[in-house]
Amino acid sequence: MKTALIAGSTGLIGSQLLSLLLQNPAYTKVIALTRVDLPQHPKLTQIRVDFARLGENSSALKADEVYCCLGTTMAKAGSKENFYQVDFYFPFLLAKTTRSVGAKKFMLVSALGANKNSSIYYNQVKGEIEEAISSVAFDAVHIFRPSLLLGPRTEKRSAEDAAKFFYKAFGFLIPKKYKAIESVKVARAMQHFAAEDKKGIFIHESADLQQF
Repeated sequence: MKTALIAGSTGLIGSQLLSLLLQNPAYTKVIALTRVDLPQHPKLTQIRVDFARLGENSSALKADEVYCCLGTTMAKAGSKENFYQVDFYFPFLLAKTTRSVGAKKFMLVSALGANKNSSIYYNQVKGEIEEAISSVAFDAVHIFRPSLLLGPRTEKRSAEDAAKFFYKAFGFLIPKKYKAIESVKVARAMQHFAAEDKKGIFIHESADLQQF
């Protein structure tokens, strides 16, 4: 039986993924790195964490498979420096730390359009973290690139709300690659591919995630 570790468990994808992991009989233990208290569950171990000091607590982070759902927006971060910390530095530190204590697989939520050479800073950082995570010696790295996410956010994002309205009204005109995707589909896909016995680096585009 296995242990899963999840970072970003209070976000849109992460909260749904956490529920799936706790229901999955393949895992006897689920470790959630969190800054807020989560509902109790017999399989759940909650670790209050300062991600900037993650390496200081590495012995508590032993897991077979790691799910990284960390991420923010430029508007919420307030600066490029803060955005880079959340979307690059923290996931990379998580990967290096968990690999050092035996993790075999790493699942990363990235974004459609991720490209380290992009002129768009958001996409550039996403591309950089994909490359950095891929350089860590996991047996398998799975990278998920969803389009605009649909689902029950607790925070208000006016720009996203407008985009969601457009997608719902005119989605039939949009190529499958760019269609908005329900966040739960991404969560299901992450769990699905983590269960596969394959080694290597795999990139899953949004259009391919729609089947879940």
